[in-house]
Amino acid sequence: MQNVLAILLAGGAGERLFPLTRNIAKPAVPFGGYYRIIDFALSNCVNSGLRRVLCLTQYKSLELGRHIREGWDLFSGEMGEYIEAIPPMKRVHTDWYLGTVDAVYQNIESIEDEKPAHVLILSGDQIYKMDYGEMLAWHSQRGAEATLATIQMPPEEAPRYGVVKIDPSSYRVHGFEEKPKHGHPTPSAFDPAMISASMGIYVFNTDVLLEALRRDACDAESAHDFGHNVLPALLERQHVSAYDFRDLNRKCVRYWRDVGTIDAYYEANMDLVSVSPEFNLYDTAWPIRTRMPQAPPAKFVFAQEGRRMGVATDSIVSPGVIVSGARVHHSVLSPGVRVNSYCDVEHSILLHDVSVGRYCRIRRAIIDRGARIPEGTVIGEDARCDRAAGHHVTESGVTVVSAADVAREAVVSS
Repeated sequence: MQNVLAILLAGGAGERLFPLTRNIAKPAVPFGGYYRIIDFALSNCVNSGLRRVLCLTQYKSLELGRHIREGWDLFSGEMGEYIEAIPPMKRVHTDWYLGTVDAVYQNIESIEDEKPAHVLILSGDQIYKMDYGEMLAWHSQRGAEATLATIQMPPEEAPRYGVVKIDPSSYRVHGFEEKPKHGHPTPSAFDPAMISASMGIYVFNTDVLLEALRRDACDAESAHDFGHNVLPALLERQHVSAYDFRDLNRKCVRYWRDVGTIDAYYEANMDLVSVSPEFNLYDTAWPIRTRMPQAPPAKFVFAQEGRRMGVATDSIVSPGVIVSGARVHHSVLSPGVRVNSYCDVEHSILLHDVSVGRYCRIRRAIIDRGARIPEGTVIGEDARCDRAAGHHVTESGVTVVSAADVAREAVVSS
């Protein structure tokens, strides 16, 4: 892995995660207590032995850059190792990043300066465990010039993903079906009962990538996207291979989640608080790293039987949390959360520094960072009331409450 450069695409606006992305970039959104979404791809890089990582940032990137600088300063600069956040510098043209391909193209000088043999392209908004070294080995063994990672999915999931057409004898890619809604999607070459969906993870020989970037930059009709433009164009000229994702999560089902929507984000968090979690945070052989908060231990206070009791069951409770005479069940409490007496919180995610006043009931909700929930508030029991209060309610019925919404409601009420 010494001659591999990883490029982590972390500049998306995250519009489908609004209002969680009102003030921060999508990869910096908290996940699973005190992690950030970007920590999972970065942990995969470190655990895979990658020592050169460029994180391409753009949208509201101050907190993301700070998180990378303070939490991921792991390597020796003297040895040419780094994890570095790079904002748009407009070295190639005067626009911001116009797409995933353009983001890499605008940093083409950095790639040329590093002179890697291979470039690994990653997304900053996915939750999974993967050894990129195994994908690089597959790429080299197949004599490929580009390789994309695929994951086996049931055919009924095809309308949600780009389906990859793969030759079953050579595993060479010969086409794509973009979210097919009708007919029978192409069976997977690795298991005919499944389909192979693209994961948005790519390995390129560096010379092939540089040529593809320059060609795409000259195409005025291009959307500058790897999946839609670069990979389909390469099929005509280059050997593009498919790599079947091997999950290091060590569970029955392969775990890979794109948390680009509120519902997907909510479900992925809820995966963590199951009695037997689908995603394993506790595997010391493949640790998930992050910037650890400087906070006191979590505390549960008031144990007056029959009146009130501070308790959390089937939940993740982060440092600095105080559950004071309240009941929390099947929820994720991030650092600094305070849940006060006689509250009932279920199946919810409370992000950093949320304070919940007394006698509140919260169900199937995400409370954004810093929100102060007034005493006696009910959230998640009536979607119409939640919408009338200015909160966002998803198609599946998850209510998202931001600090701005609460403040605005307080002004209206007064």
